Amino acid sequence: MSSPLARDDDDVFERLKSAVDPAVVSEREKAVQERVRLQYEKAQRRLAELIEENSTLPVTIADIRIHGVKNTREGFLHKVFADALKEEKQRSYTLNSALEELQKTTQKLHRFGIFHPNISMYLDQAHAAFGDRTPISAFISVQERGRLQLNTGTEVGNAEGGGYFNATIRNVFGGAETLYASASTATSTADVGHRTRSSYELTFATPINADPDTVFDIGAFRASRSNHYFASHEEAQQGVRAGLRFLTDYGSHELNYNGVWRQVSNLSPDASPSVRADAGDSVKSSITHTLTRDTRDSKLLPTTGSLLKGITELAGLGGDVSFLKTQVEAQRSLPFSHGISFSTGLRAGVLVPLPQGLGFSENATPPRPSRINDRFFLGGATDIRGFRENGLGPRDGNDAVGGDVYVAGGASLFLPLPRLGAESPFRLQAFVNGGRLVALQQSTGVKEGLLGALREMGVGYPSMAAGVGLVYAHPVARFELNFALPVVKREEERARKGLQFGVGISFL
Repeated sequence: MSSPLARDDDDVFERLKSAVDPAVVSEREKAVQERVRLQYEKAQRRLAELIEENSTLPVTIADIRIHGVKNTREGFLHKVFADALKEEKQRSYTLNSALEELQKTTQKLHRFGIFHPNISMYLDQAHAAFGDRTPISAFISVQERGRLQLNTGTEVGNAEGGGYFNATIRNVFGGAETLYASASTATSTADVGHRTRSSYELTFATPINADPDTVFDIGAFRASRSNHYFASHEEAQQGVRAGLRFLTDYGSHELNYNGVWRQVSNLSPDASPSVRADAGDSVKSSITHTLTRDTRDSKLLPTTGSLLKGITELAGLGGDVSFLKTQVEAQRSLPFSHGISFSTGLRAGVLVPLPQGLGFSENATPPRPSRINDRFFLGGATDIRGFRENGLGPRDGNDAVGGDVYVAGGASLFLPLPRLGAESPFRLQAFVNGGRLVALQQSTGVKEGLLGALREMGVGYPSMAAGVGLVYAHPVARFELNFALPVVKREEERARKGLQFGVGISFL
C-alpha cells in the first residue's frame, strides 16, 4: 500500500516533467530581476547614506590594491597611484575627499586605453594604525583589454575603392605603450578626385611619468596622393616624426617635429608652368605646435560650446624650404529651444617665406616663393560650400596653385526634422559661407608682398555661397547633402551650383 508521502513525491516529479508556459517563465525571470534590482538600489542608497553621514570623517588611504592585471608593470601602477598617496594629501583627507581622489585614479586608469571601461572600486577599513585618522584600503578591480587588435576592410567612394589594414599592440612593455601600424591602398587606377593612392604608417606611443594626458610618440610614414583633379600632379611623401601631447590650463597641446621628403611628379601633359616649376624633390624639416581649446558638446554636430584652435609651423632648420605658417580657427554654437541651434565659424591663415636656414647661416639665401605643396587651398563641401574642391584662389590655366593668405567664414542654422525630434542625428540646415585666398606678390620683398596680399583681400566682396541641405551626424563622420547657390564668384574661380555632397569630421 502506497503512502501519502510517496504520492506527493510522484506529484512533484509529474509537475517537473510537465511543460511550463513560456510566458510564466518570462514573468518569473522578470520578477527575479526586479528583486535583484531593488536589492542593489537599496544597498546603493544605504552606502550613499553611510558616506553622507561620515563624509567629514578624517581618514587616510593606507594602501591601494588592484586586481585583474596580468601584463601591466607594478612600477607603472605605483606611479599612477603615487599622487593619491602623497603625504600632504594624507594629512587632509576626509572620507568624501578620499573618495573623490580615488575616483580620479580610476578615471586615469581608464584613459590609458588598456583596461575595459567597467573598472570597479570598493573600500574597507585597514588594520594599520594612523593616529586619530581612520585608515582605509582601496580595492580596484580591472580587466585588461586584449593586447593585439587587427582591423581589415574595404572603402568605396565615388569612382574609387580601397582596402586597409590596421594593427594595434597595446601595453607593449607593461606601461600603457602602444605600437600602431596601418596600410591602405587604392584599388582604382582612375585619376578621379583628390585621393590617397597608398598610405603606410608605423607609430610607437608611450605616456610620460604614467600620465595619460602626457604622451610621447615617434613614427615613420609614407604616402602617395593624386592631385590631378585640381593641380595636374601627384605627390609622394615619406619621412619621420616625433611628437609630444600634453594638457595645460589653456587647452591641449601638440608639439611635433617632421622630417619629410616630398616628390611632385607624374605631371599631366597639360600641367601649368606653375606646377612644373615646383615639380621634383624637396625636403621639409619643421616644428609644429597645435593648441586646441574645445568646449563643444559634439565635434561633428555641436549645439553648444566653442572651439579655438591655432597651428604654427616653422620650417627651415634643415631641408630646402623655409617658412612660417600660421592658421587659426574659431567656432561658436548656440542652442535654442526645440532642438534648434546656430553655429558660426571662422578660419584664417598666413604663410611667410623665410631666408634659407632661417637666416642663421652666413651664406643664407633670400626667401624663396612658397611651393605648391606648402600653400593653402580653399573651396569644397567641407569649408566653402557652393564651390568645387580647391576652387577658390589663384589659378594657372586649369590648375589651382594655392595661396599664402586666406580667410573663410560661415554661419549655419540647424533645425530638427519633423517627426524625428531633437534627439535624432539628422538636421536640416540653412547656411551662408564665403572666403578669399590670395598669393604674396613675389616681385617685391616679403614684407611688401604680405602687405599687398592683405590689401588685395580687402578689394571687393569675398566669394560667397548660400544654400540649404540635410545633415547626418554619424558617430564616425558627418555627412551633408546640400543645394548651394554661389552668390559672389570671381572669374577664375570654380563654382558649383546645385547639389553637393560632403563627408568629413571638420566643417566650417
